[in-house]
Amino acid sequence: MAVLIDPPRVEAHGRRWSHLVSDTSLAELHAFARRVGIPARGFEGDHYDVPEERYAAVVAAGAEPTDARELLRRLVASGLRMQKRRGDKGVARVTGVRLPGVVVDVDLIRSPRDATPDRVFAALVLVHDAAGDLAVVRSVWRDEWGAPGGGREAGESVRENAVREVHEETGLFLDPAALRPVGYERFRAVEGEGPWTRGTDLLQLFETHLASVRPALSSAHDDTSDRRWVTKPELQSLCGTTFWWPLVDAVLSRPAG
Repeated sequence: MAVLIDPPRVEAHGRRWSHLVSDTSLAELHAFARRVGIPARGFEGDHYDVPEERYAAVVAAGAEPTDARELLRRLVASGLRMQKRRGDKGVARVTGVRLPGVVVDVDLIRSPRDATPDRVFAALVLVHDAAGDLAVVRSVWRDEWGAPGGGREAGESVRENAVREVHEETGLFLDPAALRPVGYERFRAVEGEGPWTRGTDLLQLFETHLASVRPALSSAHDDTSDRRWVTKPELQSLCGTTFWWPLVDAVLSRPAG
């Protein structure tokens, strides 16, 4: 059991960086990072980025120095590596999520690019009105509030999926060209079966902004039991304990522009 760090050789933002990982658990990694004062924003899903000037202090605090190849080998062997594309940011891995009929582990990944379409089984949309409030619906299947959206039907593009589901659940007509990808969730069933398969395991998260303030919401389907507009604090009150909240929070908390 160890927390490992490789030499600061990766260059980004005018600095050189190390990677800090655990070969045991994310809990061990987070606890070590807190102890040495590495900010939470440095977490990338399976490691923390550590600037070169902090390297010596982190080693002195107990991190085991190792080369990048060995660090990667031990991270992969631990089962903690989060696969993602270059430029995507791992937000969290949430394990043991209980959904109706299935237990899953979920990777939450922020990304400004569309997820691989062939792997997407569903899409959700963070719909903002002109005042910055958000549309939410209450899912009957999950018995919780969340962004409108749902499963993809045969022959649909991912954006067509998102537009159809939002219209069915809220009555809103969205412009597919105005949907901006902001992240995705990767699902892995641990027990039972869910509405995804191996290789078709991603839920795409979009964001869009309307020109009007709190247009009327309605529904043509019974897969949602309620719908409303909420402020961002109200959204956190409704959804802050859900497994997917860290991704939405990361999207809503990012700097403007």
